[in-house]
Amino acid sequence: MSEKLKVGVLFGGRSGEHEVSLRSAASVMEAMDKAKYQVIPVGITLEGRWLAGGDPLRALRDKWIPGDSSFATLVTDPLSPGLMLLPERPGTGGADFLPLDVVFPVLHGPYGEDGTVQGLLELAGLPYVGAGVLASAAGMDKVLMKLLFKHRGLPVGDFLYFYATRWEEEKQALLTGIEEKLGFPCFVKPSNLGSSVGVNKARCPRTLEEAVEEALLYDEKVVVERFLPGREIECSVLGDQKPVSSVPGEVVPCNEFYDYRAKYIDDRSELIIPAELEPEVEEQFKDYAVRAFLAVECSGLGRVDFFYSEAERQIYVNEINTIPGFTSISMYPKLFEASGIPYPELIDRLVQIALERRRRRQQLRIAYQP
Repeated sequence: MSEKLKVGVLFGGRSGEHEVSLRSAASVMEAMDKAKYQVIPVGITLEGRWLAGGDPLRALRDKWIPGDSSFATLVTDPLSPGLMLLPERPGTGGADFLPLDVVFPVLHGPYGEDGTVQGLLELAGLPYVGAGVLASAAGMDKVLMKLLFKHRGLPVGDFLYFYATRWEEEKQALLTGIEEKLGFPCFVKPSNLGSSVGVNKARCPRTLEEAVEEALLYDEKVVVERFLPGREIECSVLGDQKPVSSVPGEVVPCNEFYDYRAKYIDDRSELIIPAELEPEVEEQFKDYAVRAFLAVECSGLGRVDFFYSEAERQIYVNEINTIPGFTSISMYPKLFEASGIPYPELIDRLVQIALERRRRRQQLRIAYQP
């Protein structure tokens, strides 16, 4: 019998989406085939400290670190990929080594979905599930993402963006410009965040100013988008250089829009899978989803979100999530389940894509030989 693959599942993180990450990681670890994988939970606290050993998931949920958990650090030695478990106090003895074969990041938001952890894993020579450094960074930054979509000819709604320093110096001019160019209502978002954290719908100059101030609590860059009426459609994408799209699904929010409460707290939003669409419209969504995935050079997994105006028969690409919610009832796995790939098989495919991508990259030269 072959040795089990040692999979480090990475969750938590220094992000406003910390709690969402814990839910996703719990589902992923529960669904992993224990006959194939040795699951190694690795938690990251809100302060950025890594935990291994014991039950890191419980420790982060309870916000209390028991005695059977150890702080850890990733070893950035490609010849010895894994974690070093640190002694309780520096200089009080040796550290234990925990080897890893592959990492499954289930991190949402900054310091996890934005390319930072992906860069660390590249240095360590560890294969990992999901997008690489470039795609992660581009997928996290809503402004760069939209610019890449537009460059690849994808339909994107009108938007404006600015930094905190400009807001401080030209607040009134920005408020006037947003009203003239985008109108009301409009959506105000932190450029680098997800799960609708810090997102608000502004209906007038006063609520617009309040929304910008809240968004700036989470990021130094703010994006303001024209309100696009219509249906909210999502497609999941799986693969690498030749990805495939799931069937589209529709989100019917229980609140005015699909905000954090509608996603994770109120539990009354409706997911219609598959979405009721004409066949040619469904194929257009799937084509746009794959093109959006490739536009940011994504890999592994991604969920592409759209707005659809039936009256105009117009599709708008809203954004891509490079590490979408991954609980068993999240849209990403449910869409692929409806497309014929059940949750455990989806996890298997993602791990295999990560290993295959690593094998390809290992064939590349790292030294110039004239």
